[in-house]
Amino acid sequence: MSASSRTEGPEPNTTHFTMEHPIPAYLIALAVGDIASADIGPRSKVWTEPSVLDKAKAEFEGVVEEYIKVAEGLFGPYVWGQYDILVMPPSFPYGGMENPCLTFVTPCLLVGDKSLTDVVMHELCHSWFGNLVTNANWSEFWLNEGFTMFSQRRVCATVLGEPYKCLEAATGQALLQNHITTVGENHPLNCLRVKIEKGVDPDDTYNETPYEKGCAFVSYLQHCAGGDEKFDQFLKAYISKFKYRSVVAEDMLEFYLDYFPHLREQDLRNKPGYEFERWLNTPGWPPFVADLSPGQQLTRPAEQLAAHWAGEENLEVVPDISDWKTYQIVHFLDKLVERPKLTHDTIEALAQAYPHIAQSHNAELTMRWCMLIIKSNFTSDLPKVRAFLESQGKQKYTLPIYRALKAGSPEAQDFAREVFAATKDTLHVNVYSNVEKILGA
Repeated sequence: MSASSRTEGPEPNTTHFTMEHPIPAYLIALAVGDIASADIGPRSKVWTEPSVLDKAKAEFEGVVEEYIKVAEGLFGPYVWGQYDILVMPPSFPYGGMENPCLTFVTPCLLVGDKSLTDVVMHELCHSWFGNLVTNANWSEFWLNEGFTMFSQRRVCATVLGEPYKCLEAATGQALLQNHITTVGENHPLNCLRVKIEKGVDPDDTYNETPYEKGCAFVSYLQHCAGGDEKFDQFLKAYISKFKYRSVVAEDMLEFYLDYFPHLREQDLRNKPGYEFERWLNTPGWPPFVADLSPGQQLTRPAEQLAAHWAGEENLEVVPDISDWKTYQIVHFLDKLVERPKLTHDTIEALAQAYPHIAQSHNAELTMRWCMLIIKSNFTSDLPKVRAFLESQGKQKYTLPIYRALKAGSPEAQDFAREVFAATKDTLHVNVYSNVEKILGA
């Protein structure tokens, strides 16, 4: 359970849980099943079904404590005591859920190389932004997710370096652009502050906007404050001021202007083109995004390689990508997916050149490979798409694939309906409903 301590008995088969800090109701979570645990750090365990315990322990051991220590240095003490991870069944629709003391995560993270543990980094940062200082209502969801995405990238920069942080952020910006393209530039869900009114499901606020546009707003506030060091001190003060409380945007922004009085004197709130009101209530692309140029040493080779495979330019020496990190390969695949469909010969050549991508067990890579297959109408590889949809039910992976199939050939549309009919009973109700909407089922 999301609790700071547990005791057994004295009644038989009874466990008592205690949470010593105040938390909002949505963070109360209980898991029941055949669950075993293993230590992964001095204040952390991983919990999962016994059959995958060794795999889960190997994935998270060592990194979690490092992330906690870095986050404490940036944002202040971790107040929750224990930080455990529960690996959920494959139908779990999210990357993670930040229940205090017990983060729930998708089994898609268990890839064997710790390359997707940035999800844990994100959920951990909710221990300060979301769990300690909480959005007062779901119209203010961006306060949880925007600050957490920003803080995740601060931790990432410390652990993995500024270039890799910028590489991961570029992936996030691409996801935001895809979302805006899918729903339309002026869709009200592209506002940071979403009006939760009759006919609006709060679950619909779960999209890239509160994460990436929210992060962009926080990055803008950091930029105006004068950079990392000054803004890190503000974050500590913000947490100290509002801990164990729920806030709205005005609470945070007023405190920000009090903390940096010169910005109030400059009337930063109403700076043309960057007005706080515009940030909160205008849909579309954010007015400001962070400078990602330090990541070009990683993004540029991926972009050049994508241009090479798309036939737009010829590289004299095609780079060996066997030592590329996951998000560099993700960037390469994203740039291929952005382009018009590839020829079947090109898809086959890619699969032959990069079997570690085409046959990957890393869901971030597999999802994008599936998108290439569908967009290029490479029907002979549709069994890979089926296998991926059967193996997991994460919303971030499942919905884009069904949208791509729906937009594809009649054969792809028939395939989508067939696979959905076979797998719908394994999906979380939110994913099930969204796929139904996509397919018009």
